[in-house]
Amino acid sequence: MRIRNRSVLTLLATSVLLTAAAPPPDARVTLVDAMAEELQRNQQQLKLRNHEAPYFISYQLKDTDQAVLIARYGSIFLDDTSRHRRLYVDTRVGAYDFDNSGPEEYAFYGSPGTSYVVNKDGPLDDSPLALRTALWLATDEKYKASLSQLLKKKGEHVYMVEDPNRPPSFSREKPVRAVQPPLAFPFDRARWSRVARELSARFAPYPELFDSEVRITADKVTRLFVSTEGSRIVSEEVMYGLHVTAVTRAEDGQLLNSARNYYAPTEAGLPDEKALDVAATRVIEELRALRQAPAIDPYTGPAILAPEAAGVLFHEAVGHRLEGDRQDGEGEGKTFRGQVGKAVLPAFLSIVDDPTMRTLQGEPLNGFYEYDEEGVKGQRTVLVDKGVLKSYLLSRRPVEGFLQSNGHGRSQGSAKPVARMANLIVESTKQVDDAELKRQLIAEAKRQGRPYGLIIRDITGGNTNTSSYGYQAFKGVPRMVFRVDVKTGEESLVRGVEIVGTPLSAINRIQVTGRKSGIFNGFCGAESGHVPVSTVAPALLLQEIELQRTQEGKDRPPLLPRPTDAGAASKEAR
Repeated sequence: MRIRNRSVLTLLATSVLLTAAAPPPDARVTLVDAMAEELQRNQQQLKLRNHEAPYFISYQLKDTDQAVLIARYGSIFLDDTSRHRRLYVDTRVGAYDFDNSGPEEYAFYGSPGTSYVVNKDGPLDDSPLALRTALWLATDEKYKASLSQLLKKKGEHVYMVEDPNRPPSFSREKPVRAVQPPLAFPFDRARWSRVARELSARFAPYPELFDSEVRITADKVTRLFVSTEGSRIVSEEVMYGLHVTAVTRAEDGQLLNSARNYYAPTEAGLPDEKALDVAATRVIEELRALRQAPAIDPYTGPAILAPEAAGVLFHEAVGHRLEGDRQDGEGEGKTFRGQVGKAVLPAFLSIVDDPTMRTLQGEPLNGFYEYDEEGVKGQRTVLVDKGVLKSYLLSRRPVEGFLQSNGHGRSQGSAKPVARMANLIVESTKQVDDAELKRQLIAEAKRQGRPYGLIIRDITGGNTNTSSYGYQAFKGVPRMVFRVDVKTGEESLVRGVEIVGTPLSAINRIQVTGRKSGIFNGFCGAESGHVPVSTVAPALLLQEIELQRTQEGKDRPPLLPRPTDAGAASKEAR
């Protein structure tokens, strides 16, 4: 009996140990199951009498954790953490060929009678019932809005000429099942607070730099997606950012800024203190040099764009115009519509967009992701091959001749996804080294009778207009511009201009490129919000570029000198 009892006790203890060692249930999967249950209930039962039931429903939940540290003048100005969950509900009425969706969606934010996405908060607790209830209300509201929009769309088509080439309203895609493992999300608040204080204090000895900021961010987004087509996706994305910025004014009042921006998918990927100290030194040196640099007049002539500046040019002048959603709609300029199979760039240039690339040359790329916000796997897409247009960036909104998504439906938060860039990569077969690039710049300037050419080494970013209600134009904001004397080859820093132009004219004036490519990591803002992107491009020699004068500053600098430590101490003593 004792042996039997001992055996029973041993078995019971083993059972307890095995139970304790079992992995805890994945709360993400539990919530996805709840989303799928509510989705199935609505698919089977949701229907307004005498009206159509939805043919497609998808749910997306984004759980966002964020930490932000901001330091100025050696002190922390903001130390904040936040967490929120947002729901996106897409309910489509009609059929894949013709449904309630349309370009007018982007002009409204949940207004009654429109088909724009219904934005709702999701529960922060992992409560399946609370989540299902929130989805139930959002689905009901979205379904009614979609019905109204479909009726309106049918009425408008009565007055329209039938287009035999009209693409379907929504693409048919294969369902995806994927559960990615959780990502670590450390954030050493004590360390980064110290780094932010010390780095922002580096600007204190330079009173001419009247303001500066160090911003450190950490973001984690967990995304749950289900659709009536059968897709179930659990994915996570982590992004760390570190930004060092300072501003000053020239004697004529022009506001000048310089910055260094870093992004990494891991905390360890951010630069260390030594590298950040070097970055701060360069920001200081650049601004002090820019204050003394002469402002130049508007310029039209040859210029070299360094890799980052070249990347911004392609992003603004070409990339946005190859987004599929811009090939349709009354308000779009449709620069490249109907141009597939035709030459749109010099024959030595090719462009691909590849969201599957995590890194390039050891540097992480911001535009990496596995699945887009419409549940489609991100795909490498050849946009231009040897100057000839081959395809567009495609969401699930088809374009004439392209009925499937290539995984570029993207959005920030719970905004409606549209076709967006990810990792835009420019390739060239006509390359020269940097010295030859400069020699050709001087030769071209001489040929045009110019006393100098320009080299644009750094750029803050740009913007573009793609609508039909304005000029098809883009703008770039260069930071470090150098004038190259055609007689001596000497370079001198100048300021006070910004790049402007029309896209087709600008890109077809590229004569040759450099050998080395550079990476521009950042965020791009458009209809569906701000999304992380990268552009990879070599330096360019443009036969002609136009630079206009920047807006002239009129504000006076601060009337009193900045308070110093000594001055503050004297005041306290009094």
